[in-house]
Amino acid sequence: MAKNLQIDSLDRRILSFLIKDARIPFLEVARECGVSGAAIHQRVQKLINEGVITGSEFTIDPTKIGYKTSCYIGIYLETANLFEEVVEDLRRIPEIVECHYTTGIYAIFVKVYAKDNNDLRKVLADKLQSIKGISRTETFISLQEVFKKHLPVN
Repeated sequence: MAKNLQIDSLDRRILSFLIKDARIPFLEVARECGVSGAAIHQRVQKLINEGVITGSEFTIDPTKIGYKTSCYIGIYLETANLFEEVVEDLRRIPEIVECHYTTGIYAIFVKVYAKDNNDLRKVLADKLQSIKGISRTETFISLQEVFKKHLPVN
């Protein structure tokens, strides 16, 4: 049975600061929350241990490093039992940055970044379509990412 995780108002405030800036000093969070730096450190460690916080990372703008095309690809499988094998092959394609097991018409939905449309064509033809177990794909090119946000912590 899953453990019932207790997240109180202090945990939520800490998370709201960390979501905005993962590099914010704990002492600054402590001042804003009216507690000691040690209390913040302990709370963050608890949130990490409980799996609420799973890491911290820098966000890189793909266009700034040469990836001008973003798309989503719906993947149809030949048979459902090939899912795990296909996912392992997808994991090896560097241009695929997200992979979701979905309901609906696609078995798998992935997000891909490519340098341009010609590069995307190569990813599709040379990498994706050669994976055993994929019967076909549908590609949706993103014209613009309008917004991306975090879930509210409340």
